Amino acid sequence: MTTLTEADALDGLRDALGLLKDREQVAERLLASSAKHSFDPDKELDWEAPFEEGKWFWPPELVSLYDTPMWKRMSEEQRILLSQHEAAALASLGIWFEIILMQLLVRHIYDKSATSAHVRYALTEIEDECRHSKMFARLISHGGTPWYPVSRAHQHLGRLFKTISTTPGSFTATLLGEEVLDWMQRLTFPDERVQTLIRGVTRIHVVEEARHVRYAREELRRQMLTAPRWSQEFTRVTSGEFARVFSVAFVNPEVYTNIGLDKREALAQVKASGHRREVMQTGAKRLTDFLDDIGVLRGVGRRLWKSSGLLA
Repeated sequence: MTTLTEADALDGLRDALGLLKDREQVAERLLASSAKHSFDPDKELDWEAPFEEGKWFWPPELVSLYDTPMWKRMSEEQRILLSQHEAAALASLGIWFEIILMQLLVRHIYDKSATSAHVRYALTEIEDECRHSKMFARLISHGGTPWYPVSRAHQHLGRLFKTISTTPGSFTATLLGEEVLDWMQRLTFPDERVQTLIRGVTRIHVVEEARHVRYAREELRRQMLTAPRWSQEFTRVTSGEFARVFSVAFVNPEVYTNIGLDKREALAQVKASGHRREVMQTGAKRLTDFLDDIGVLRGVGRRLWKSSGLLA
């Protein structure tokens, strides 16, 4: 990892990844892409078609219990049912996260020029996230599974985070919520073993989230160069704690109960699973490499990231 001098940071806003791109130019390109590649899930997807017999709702290798002793005892029908409930739980988690993200974006642009491309793109992203949340909710209802809210403790932590988060902290959390799921969805939408509707939902999400990730990465790089030192350090700590919350919330224990499994035994086997640990760390690697390069993964924050299980 490259260490920057103050002169480097002030020279046209340069970090370990090179010169930052002009904020307005980035936003203009993202706006142009949004105009060409945005989707209305209500019209793009066939919500009337029944689910296909014997197809998965999530690639089996990404299901939490995959390759555990409990998994090996389960029937194929029960494994597919677990994939359906986990897909519903991840959609529920996505709604929770995107509602937080929309509020953070509104806070970010509150005192910025409403005529700037940067603000116009933030508003465009909020439109995308509204559609995604409605799409995920419709997917849950279509499958007949329960809505899986995060725990009450995580709901309260989300409220606290929205209140105290700094701008760089907000964009770090944004990337954490988007990039791990994005990696999983990129494996899902081309997988012909998976239900057609699920593949369609993930394809739309991947295409539109790619713009959101670009926007958040460029802004976080800028913030980590220009924010006060206390804010940078606060970002390191809060992002590490959010990683710990996210890694726990990623598996909703009620899915096991609802398909007839022992919740405590299932959670213990997921925690002990080397395969699951590898999946989560691989899914987070592109993000953690980026955060390491721009100086987020340092000190206490790095230790918190390691304890989350997302950083090797």
